[in-house]
Amino acid sequence: MPELYEIRAGYDWGTIVVYQAHSDAIADTAVAAQRFVPPFSLTRMTWIKPSFLWMMERSGWRRKPGQERVLAVRITRAGWEEALASAVLTSPETRVYPDAEEWRRQFAQARVHVQWDPERSLRGEKLPFRSIQVGLSRHIVEMYVNEWTVEIKDMTPLVRKLYGLIQSGDAARAKELLPKEKVYPMPTEIARWIGL
Repeated sequence: MPELYEIRAGYDWGTIVVYQAHSDAIADTAVAAQRFVPPFSLTRMTWIKPSFLWMMERSGWRRKPGQERVLAVRITRAGWEEALASAVLTSPETRVYPDAEEWRRQFAQARVHVQWDPERSLRGEKLPFRSIQVGLSRHIVEMYVNEWTVEIKDMTPLVRKLYGLIQSGDAARAKELLPKEKVYPMPTEIARWIGL
């Protein structure tokens, strides 16, 4: 059984994969340019998720309006850890903050938000451990777009295939095709900061 709070992701020595779901217009230009360009907005918060199945839950297996295309965005581990080092949790967890007032002060100035939600199974059931979502504010999203992004891959064909397998009752085959994820080795100080 995984720990209650841990980051599971696809990663190698220098990069980590995070997922986003976008409209066709944003996805087409991002895949073509291999970075986010207009109509992607640099002026609003963007959420990234290293858990493929949590992205499926969030996008309704790409069936929600504006989330029809699922992208795997490979970013530098240095960028990922830089984001988390400046993050503030979306709730005043007592294991991280001395009191709610201190959390409010930090949250008001945060460039990055971290939220822990129940991880999901292949069929969307809540699991008894958490998955991380990372919200990049307009004050840091430009670094994500212009400095951290290494590759953008359209995962939509795989999402369609997996969803079809699940709907036809072949969850075992779908599970075999899921992107591989393992526990991410977070530096101790950052781990404490984000409630690991």
